[in-house]
Amino acid sequence: MTSTAANGRPAGDLAIRHATAADAEALSTFAAHVFHETFAPDNDPVDIQVYLSDAFTPEKQAAEIADPSCVCLLAVVGDAMAGYALLRADTTVSSVVGNRSVELQRFYVDHAWHGQGIASQLMAACVEATRGRGGATMWLGVWERNARAIRFYLKQGFTDVGTQEFRLGGDLQTDRVMTRSVRDEG
Repeated sequence: MTSTAANGRPAGDLAIRHATAADAEALSTFAAHVFHETFAPDNDPVDIQVYLSDAFTPEKQAAEIADPSCVCLLAVVGDAMAGYALLRADTTVSSVVGNRSVELQRFYVDHAWHGQGIASQLMAACVEATRGRGGATMWLGVWERNARAIRFYLKQGFTDVGTQEFRLGGDLQTDRVMTRSVRDEG
């Protein structure tokens, strides 16, 4: 049986692939959409707009896709982008121990696809990509008020190790820093 997302499209057709330069414009639009969808209800509209206008331009997405320290994964169902993740190997915070850590800098699934298993499959691809880059630990920062995401990350084996600041426009917020091992258990 094929599951169907709220938009009527089957989630069974999911493909997870590496983003290419040709994806930059569509990714920019999608990334801004899911960020706005996730955080706009709980933040000042001016702060959201300031962040969106800087973080999700086609040029910025193209630079991240081309950056050798990054891996950008797209979750695609048919011709629709359902989610994406950005891994970065050149960042760290003091609460993350070890020298082989990779940051899961962005991880989003469009709300229309929530509950379809896409997030778990995308996370599995992130774990494999982290291993493929020689990483032993994956870490992330998640807004302390994003309870849904925190529950998901806990189910995926992440644990709290500290906090870090995140600037959203003029608002200085607190992110929980979470890590998990990606060592092959087999």
